[in-house]
Amino acid sequence: MRMVRFTPRFWISLAVFSVVVAFGVFGPMVAGDKLGEGVGGLYDPPSAQAWLGTDDLGHDIFTNLMFGTRTSLVIGFVAGAFATVIGVVVGLLAGYHGGRVEEALMGVTNVALAIPAIVVLILLSVALDFRSIVTMALVIAITSWPWTARAVRAQTSSVRTREHLDVARLSGAGTWNILLWDVLPYLMSYICMAFVLQISSAILAEAGLSLLGLGPSDSVSLGIMLNWALVGESLRTGAWWAFVPPTVLLTLIAFTLLMLQSSLDQVFNPRLRGGRRRPGLASLTPQTGVGLDVRGEEGGER
Repeated sequence: MRMVRFTPRFWISLAVFSVVVAFGVFGPMVAGDKLGEGVGGLYDPPSAQAWLGTDDLGHDIFTNLMFGTRTSLVIGFVAGAFATVIGVVVGLLAGYHGGRVEEALMGVTNVALAIPAIVVLILLSVALDFRSIVTMALVIAITSWPWTARAVRAQTSSVRTREHLDVARLSGAGTWNILLWDVLPYLMSYICMAFVLQISSAILAEAGLSLLGLGPSDSVSLGIMLNWALVGESLRTGAWWAFVPPTVLLTLIAFTLLMLQSSLDQVFNPRLRGGRRRPGLASLTPQTGVGLDVRGEEGGER
Protein backbone atom coordinates (compact mmCIF):
# COMPACT_ATOMS: atom_id res chain seq x y z
CA MET A 1 0.00 0.00 0.00
CA ARG A 2 1.47 3.31 -1.06
CA MET A 3 2.27 5.74 1.75
CA VAL A 4 -0.06 8.73 2.00
CA ARG A 5 1.48 11.94 0.70
CA PHE A 6 0.16 15.09 2.35
CA THR A 7 -0.13 18.28 0.35
CA PRO A 8 1.76 21.49 1.20
CA ARG A 9 -1.57 23.06 2.15
CA PHE A 10 -1.99 20.40 4.81
CA TRP A 11 1.41 21.08 6.35
CA ILE A 12 0.94 24.85 6.27
CA SER A 13 -2.50 24.73 7.87
CA LEU A 14 -1.32 22.16 10.43
CA ALA A 15 1.70 24.30 11.30
CA VAL A 16 -0.38 27.47 11.75
CA PHE A 17 -2.97 25.67 13.86
CA SER A 18 -0.21 24.07 15.95
CA VAL A 19 1.20 27.53 16.68
CA VAL A 20 -2.24 28.70 17.81
CA VAL A 21 -2.63 25.62 20.03
CA ALA A 22 0.84 26.16 21.51
CA PHE A 23 -0.05 29.80 22.19
CA GLY A 24 -3.19 28.72 24.03
CA VAL A 25 -1.57 25.84 25.93
CA PHE A 26 1.83 27.22 26.92
CA GLY A 27 0.94 30.91 27.06
CA PRO A 28 -1.14 30.64 30.26
CA MET A 29 1.64 28.58 31.84
CA VAL A 30 4.09 31.41 31.25
CA ALA A 31 1.62 34.09 32.35
CA GLY A 32 0.85 32.27 35.58
CA ASP A 33 -1.79 34.02 37.70
CA LYS A 34 -1.69 37.36 35.88
CA LEU A 35 -5.21 36.93 34.49
CA GLY A 36 -7.42 39.71 35.85
CA GLU A 37 -4.47 41.75 37.08
CA GLY A 38 -4.69 45.48 36.38
CA VAL A 39 -1.70 46.81 34.45
CA GLY A 40 -2.99 50.17 33.25
CA GLY A 41 -5.96 52.42 32.73
CA LEU A 42 -8.99 52.47 30.46
CA TYR A 43 -8.01 51.34 26.96
CA ASP A 44 -4.33 52.19 27.18
CA PRO A 45 -2.75 51.75 23.72
CA PRO A 46 -0.13 49.05 23.07
CA SER A 47 3.15 49.68 24.87
CA ALA A 48 6.19 47.87 26.22
CA GLN A 49 4.28 47.03 29.41
CA ALA A 50 1.13 45.86 27.59
CA TRP A 51 1.96 44.59 24.10
CA LEU A 52 -1.66 44.72 22.93
CA GLY A 53 -2.82 47.50 25.23
CA THR A 54 -5.45 47.22 27.96
CA ASP A 55 -9.20 46.70 28.02
CA ASP A 56 -11.93 48.76 29.67
CA LEU A 57 -10.87 47.47 33.11
CA GLY A 58 -7.16 48.02 32.61
CA HIS A 59 -6.35 44.33 32.12
CA ASP A 60 -3.61 43.22 29.74
CA ILE A 61 -5.25 42.16 26.47
CA PHE A 62 -2.32 39.92 25.51
CA THR A 63 -2.76 37.93 28.74
CA ASN A 64 -6.51 37.71 28.16
CA LEU A 65 -5.79 36.53 24.62
CA MET A 66 -3.67 33.62 25.83
CA PHE A 67 -6.24 32.43 28.35
CA GLY A 68 -9.11 33.12 25.95
CA THR A 69 -7.48 31.03 23.23
CA ARG A 70 -7.08 28.12 25.63
CA THR A 71 -10.74 28.30 26.70
CA SER A 72 -12.02 28.49 23.13
CA LEU A 73 -9.85 25.56 22.05
CA VAL A 74 -10.93 23.41 25.00
CA ILE A 75 -14.60 24.09 24.26
CA GLY A 76 -14.01 23.38 20.56
CA PHE A 77 -12.25 20.05 21.12
CA VAL A 78 -14.66 18.82 23.81
CA ALA A 79 -17.78 19.86 21.90
CA GLY A 80 -16.36 18.51 18.64
CA ALA A 81 -15.55 15.15 20.25
CA PHE A 82 -18.98 14.76 21.86
CA ALA A 83 -20.86 15.86 18.73
CA THR A 84 -18.82 13.53 16.52
CA VAL A 85 -19.30 10.53 18.83
CA ILE A 86 -23.07 11.09 19.07
CA GLY A 87 -23.40 11.56 15.32
CA VAL A 88 -21.29 8.51 14.51
CA VAL A 89 -23.19 6.23 16.93
CA VAL A 90 -26.60 7.37 15.67
CA GLY A 91 -25.52 7.16 12.04
CA LEU A 92 -23.97 3.71 12.41
CA LEU A 93 -27.01 2.23 14.13
CA ALA A 94 -29.44 3.78 11.66
CA GLY A 95 -27.48 2.85 8.55
CA TYR A 96 -26.66 -0.70 9.66
CA HIS A 97 -30.06 -1.80 10.98
CA GLY A 98 -32.30 0.07 8.56
CA GLY A 99 -36.05 -0.37 8.79
CA ARG A 100 -37.83 1.01 11.85
CA VAL A 101 -34.61 1.69 13.71
CA GLU A 102 -33.41 3.88 10.87
CA GLU A 103 -36.77 5.64 10.61
CA ALA A 104 -36.86 6.38 14.34
CA LEU A 105 -33.28 7.62 14.61
CA MET A 106 -33.46 9.67 11.44
CA GLY A 107 -36.79 11.09 12.54
CA VAL A 108 -35.18 12.44 15.70
CA THR A 109 -32.26 13.70 13.62
CA ASN A 110 -34.52 15.49 11.16
CA VAL A 111 -36.42 17.15 14.00
CA ALA A 112 -33.13 18.33 15.49
CA LEU A 113 -32.08 19.71 12.11
CA ALA A 114 -35.39 21.52 11.63
CA ILE A 115 -34.98 23.52 14.85
CA PRO A 116 -32.60 26.50 14.45
CA ALA A 117 -29.45 25.66 16.40
CA ILE A 118 -28.86 29.23 17.59
CA VAL A 119 -32.31 29.30 19.23
CA VAL A 120 -31.62 26.09 21.14
CA LEU A 121 -28.18 27.33 22.17
CA ILE A 122 -29.56 30.61 23.51
CA LEU A 123 -32.42 28.91 25.38
CA LEU A 124 -30.14 26.31 26.97
CA SER A 125 -27.54 28.92 27.92
CA VAL A 126 -30.14 31.21 29.48
CA ALA A 127 -31.63 28.30 31.45
CA LEU A 128 -28.27 27.53 33.09
CA ASP A 129 -27.41 29.46 36.24
CA PHE A 130 -23.70 28.65 35.94
CA ARG A 131 -21.97 27.92 32.64
CA SER A 132 -18.65 26.14 33.01
CA ILE A 133 -16.37 25.31 30.10
CA VAL A 134 -17.52 21.68 29.96
CA THR A 135 -21.17 22.71 30.25
CA MET A 136 -20.78 25.12 27.34
CA ALA A 137 -19.14 22.39 25.29
CA LEU A 138 -21.99 19.95 26.00
CA VAL A 139 -24.63 22.56 25.13
CA ILE A 140 -22.93 23.19 21.79
CA ALA A 141 -22.50 19.45 21.12
CA ILE A 142 -26.22 18.83 21.64
CA THR A 143 -27.01 21.02 18.62
CA SER A 144 -24.10 19.95 16.39
CA TRP A 145 -24.40 16.19 15.94
CA PRO A 146 -27.37 15.79 13.49
CA TRP A 147 -25.59 16.59 10.22
CA THR A 148 -22.80 14.15 11.11
CA ALA A 149 -25.37 11.46 11.89
CA ARG A 150 -27.07 11.88 8.50
CA ALA A 151 -23.80 11.65 6.59
CA VAL A 152 -22.57 8.61 8.56
CA ARG A 153 -25.95 6.89 8.08
CA ALA A 154 -25.70 7.34 4.30
CA GLN A 155 -22.19 5.92 4.19
CA THR A 156 -23.03 3.03 6.52
CA SER A 157 -25.96 2.08 4.30
CA SER A 158 -23.57 1.75 1.36
CA VAL A 159 -21.15 -0.44 3.33
CA ARG A 160 -23.59 -2.84 5.04
CA THR A 161 -24.23 -4.82 1.84
CA ARG A 162 -20.59 -5.80 1.36
CA GLU A 163 -19.70 -9.47 1.33
CA HIS A 164 -17.28 -9.38 4.24
CA LEU A 165 -20.13 -8.20 6.50
CA ASP A 166 -22.16 -11.26 5.49
CA VAL A 167 -19.17 -13.42 6.41
CA ALA A 168 -18.92 -11.68 9.79
CA ARG A 169 -22.63 -12.28 10.48
CA LEU A 170 -22.36 -15.94 9.52
CA SER A 171 -19.37 -16.32 11.83
CA GLY A 172 -21.54 -15.19 14.76
CA ALA A 173 -20.12 -11.71 15.30
CA GLY A 174 -22.35 -9.35 17.28
CA THR A 175 -23.72 -6.04 16.04
CA TRP A 176 -21.26 -3.82 17.90
CA ASN A 177 -18.35 -6.05 16.93
CA ILE A 178 -19.31 -5.73 13.26
CA LEU A 179 -19.80 -1.97 13.53
CA LEU A 180 -16.47 -1.41 15.24
CA TRP A 181 -14.26 -3.74 13.21
CA ASP A 182 -15.98 -4.13 9.83
CA VAL A 183 -17.90 -0.90 9.22
CA LEU A 184 -16.18 1.88 11.17
CA PRO A 185 -12.76 1.51 9.45
CA TYR A 186 -14.39 2.38 6.11
CA LEU A 187 -15.72 5.63 7.58
CA MET A 188 -12.64 6.84 9.47
CA SER A 189 -11.58 9.23 6.72
CA TYR A 190 -14.91 11.03 6.80
CA ILE A 191 -15.06 10.96 10.61
CA CYS A 192 -11.67 12.68 10.80
CA MET A 193 -12.83 15.45 8.48
CA ALA A 194 -16.15 15.78 10.32
CA PHE A 195 -14.30 16.12 13.63
CA VAL A 196 -12.19 18.96 12.27
CA LEU A 197 -15.30 20.80 11.08
CA GLN A 198 -17.04 20.17 14.40
CA ILE A 199 -14.15 21.82 16.24
CA SER A 200 -14.33 24.87 14.00
CA SER A 201 -18.11 25.23 14.28
CA ALA A 202 -18.00 24.75 18.06
CA ILE A 203 -15.41 27.50 18.52
CA LEU A 204 -17.45 29.90 16.39
CA ALA A 205 -20.68 28.93 18.19
CA GLU A 206 -19.09 29.66 21.56
CA ALA A 207 -17.85 33.00 20.26
CA GLY A 208 -21.36 33.89 19.11
CA LEU A 209 -22.92 32.96 22.45
CA SER A 210 -20.23 34.79 24.41
CA LEU A 211 -20.69 37.87 22.26
CA LEU A 212 -24.32 37.87 23.43
CA GLY A 213 -23.20 37.57 27.05
CA LEU A 214 -24.00 33.85 27.34
CA GLY A 215 -20.45 32.49 27.46
CA PRO A 216 -18.62 30.66 30.25
CA SER A 217 -19.19 32.18 33.68
CA ASP A 218 -15.84 31.33 35.25
CA SER A 219 -13.29 32.05 32.52
CA VAL A 220 -12.36 34.29 29.62
CA SER A 221 -12.66 33.24 26.00
CA LEU A 222 -12.17 34.93 22.65
CA GLY A 223 -15.92 35.53 22.42
CA ILE A 224 -16.03 37.01 25.91
CA MET A 225 -13.23 39.40 24.95
CA LEU A 226 -15.39 40.59 22.05
CA ASN A 227 -18.31 41.02 24.44
CA TRP A 228 -16.16 43.12 26.76
CA ALA A 229 -15.04 45.25 23.84
CA LEU A 230 -18.65 45.72 22.74
CA VAL A 231 -19.91 46.60 26.21
CA GLY A 232 -16.95 48.91 26.83
CA GLU A 233 -17.68 50.83 23.60
CA SER A 234 -14.23 50.22 22.18
CA LEU A 235 -15.58 50.83 18.67
CA ARG A 236 -16.81 54.30 19.60
CA THR A 237 -13.57 55.25 21.36
CA GLY A 238 -11.36 53.84 18.58
CA ALA A 239 -9.64 51.28 20.83
CA TRP A 240 -9.09 48.80 18.00
CA TRP A 241 -6.68 46.73 20.09
CA ALA A 242 -9.60 45.55 22.22
CA PHE A 243 -11.48 43.76 19.44
CA VAL A 244 -9.07 43.24 16.54
CA PRO A 245 -6.76 40.61 18.21
CA PRO A 246 -9.56 38.19 19.25
CA THR A 247 -11.28 38.67 15.89
CA VAL A 248 -8.08 37.92 13.99
CA LEU A 249 -7.39 34.85 16.12
CA LEU A 250 -10.92 33.48 15.66
CA THR A 251 -10.63 34.02 11.91
CA LEU A 252 -7.24 32.33 11.85
CA ILE A 253 -8.50 29.30 13.76
CA ALA A 254 -11.58 28.86 11.56
CA PHE A 255 -9.61 29.38 8.34
CA THR A 256 -6.80 26.96 9.21
CA LEU A 257 -9.27 24.27 10.29
CA LEU A 258 -11.22 24.61 7.05
CA MET A 259 -7.97 24.43 5.08
CA LEU A 260 -6.96 21.37 7.10
CA GLN A 261 -10.27 19.67 6.36
CA SER A 262 -9.99 20.50 2.67
CA SER A 263 -6.46 19.10 2.46
CA LEU A 264 -7.56 15.93 4.27
CA ASP A 265 -10.28 15.55 1.66
CA GLN A 266 -7.61 15.58 -1.04
CA VAL A 267 -5.62 12.94 0.85
CA PHE A 268 -8.54 10.55 1.43
CA ASN A 269 -10.18 10.99 -1.98
CA PRO A 270 -7.86 9.78 -4.77
CA ARG A 271 -9.88 11.65 -7.42
CA LEU A 272 -8.97 14.99 -5.83
CA ARG A 273 -5.23 14.35 -5.59
CA GLY A 274 -2.95 16.34 -7.81
CA GLY A 275 -0.16 15.01 -9.93
CA ARG A 276 -0.04 12.43 -12.68
CA ARG A 277 -1.17 8.89 -12.08
CA ARG A 278 0.09 5.91 -13.96
CA PRO A 279 -2.60 4.26 -16.11
CA GLY A 280 -3.97 0.99 -14.91
CA LEU A 281 -3.27 1.66 -11.24
CA ALA A 282 -5.84 2.50 -8.59
CA SER A 283 -6.10 2.70 -4.85
CA LEU A 284 -6.87 -0.84 -3.82
CA THR A 285 -8.49 -2.05 -0.66
CA PRO A 286 -7.38 -5.38 0.82
CA GLN A 287 -10.95 -6.70 1.06
CA THR A 288 -12.29 -5.97 -2.41
CA GLY A 289 -9.43 -4.84 -4.60
CA VAL A 290 -11.44 -1.99 -6.12
CA GLY A 291 -11.00 1.76 -6.12
CA LEU A 292 -12.44 3.20 -2.89
CA ASP A 293 -13.46 6.79 -2.25
CA VAL A 294 -14.33 8.38 1.09
CA ARG A 295 -17.76 6.74 1.16
CA GLY A 296 -16.29 3.32 0.56
CA GLU A 297 -18.19 2.92 -2.73
CA GLU A 298 -16.70 2.10 -6.10
CA GLY A 299 -17.11 5.19 -8.20
CA GLY A 300 -19.70 6.57 -5.72
CA GLU A 301 -20.27 10.26 -5.25
CA ARG A 302 -19.50 11.89 -1.94
